[in-house]
Amino acid sequence: QIQHPTASLIAKVATAQDDITGDGTTSNVLIIGELLKQADLYISEGLHPRIVAEGFEIAKDKALEVLEQVKVTKEMDRETLIDVAKTSLRTKVHSELADILTEAIDSVLTVRKPDEPIDLHMIEIMEMKHKSETDTTLIRGLVLDHGARHPDMKKRVEDAYVLTCNVSLEYEKTEVSSGFFYKSAEEREKLVKAERKFIEDRVNKIVDLKRRVCGDSDKGFVVINQKGIDPFSLDALAKEGIVALRRAKRRNMERLTLACGGTAMNSVEDLTPDCLGHAGLVYEYTLGEEKYTFIEKCDNPRSVTLLIRGPNKHTLTQIKDAVRDGLRAVKNAIEDGCVVPGAGALEVAVANALVKHKPNVKGRAQLGVQAFADALLIIPKVLAQNSGYDPQETLVKLQTEHAESGQVIGVDLNTGK
Repeated sequence: QIQHPTASLIAKVATAQDDITGDGTTSNVLIIGELLKQADLYISEGLHPRIVAEGFEIAKDKALEVLEQVKVTKEMDRETLIDVAKTSLRTKVHSELADILTEAIDSVLTVRKPDEPIDLHMIEIMEMKHKSETDTTLIRGLVLDHGARHPDMKKRVEDAYVLTCNVSLEYEKTEVSSGFFYKSAEEREKLVKAERKFIEDRVNKIVDLKRRVCGDSDKGFVVINQKGIDPFSLDALAKEGIVALRRAKRRNMERLTLACGGTAMNSVEDLTPDCLGHAGLVYEYTLGEEKYTFIEKCDNPRSVTLLIRGPNKHTLTQIKDAVRDGLRAVKNAIEDGCVVPGAGALEVAVANALVKHKPNVKGRAQLGVQAFADALLIIPKVLAQNSGYDPQETLVKLQTEHAESGQVIGVDLNTGK
């Protein structure tokens, strides 16, 4: 728990930045820290905090104007998005892995719908403690973290119809508290049979639909249910060659219909061939004691799965966080339709514009503008310092080059120029 009020505020900014954009948290914390440091220099000399804040507000408005001039508006093709993803990923994982993970941008392009906001929840990120991190792959379909619950069900089905439903195929307690009284064993037997028949009728309707659409062909039939399926129902479905999965996540039900097509059904009364989806391949994968079900080769998937592999929990968490940030960066680039130059180029350009704008500001608020400009330069300074170069020398070169050429110029961390 952070006690200091200012430190707590900075932590909240970093959290908000991560939630909204997924990247840039370190830069945010650096700039805020430097803004406070520069402000403290003037306040310690007797300048009132209100005047500093006034200068900061003027500088912020000017910085946003410069940002509009500096931004590069272009069509977000795959190559540009790969560069955006690399920029985000290389700050979190090593470059070789980052280059492999950039292929994850295909997942954003797959779930993207014209004229609609991109829903990143339709990209399932599944962890698998297996092999190495470089084996992370994009599945154009869905991966469920459980398998079929009957030993006689097929482990691999090709060219399969997929029924997505939210129907109870097991005994359930009534929603209201109630009880039954019977006088004899025969009455109890009748009650049990009636309950069993109620469930069997539901199962038979699914079986009838399977016979109708598959006939005598080799096509498979898969049932993925959000609610439970009891052993008797599983046995009946297995005898018909139906693969059944129970207790799927609610979020996956929506993803399934987007990946395979069809409609999620809440009742078996209205089952028609139109409510079925299709998958080219459904198979079960066993890893130790855990089972996974892969649903692949979907015709036009609008939901996909990023299967993250790694040797241990720490690596999986690191990659998962990096991928999430990369996906958000790509999403933002697509929605904004523009990018800005990195390597401290933007900060140097804004700082230079603020210094030129300072004489237009009345009174001591000029000092707040100057403090804002100086604070922005922390980004190229830290970049140079982290790469082993002299921060002051690099900054002077950068500002001189920017002033002479009039172009937006960043620092090359390979050469320090």
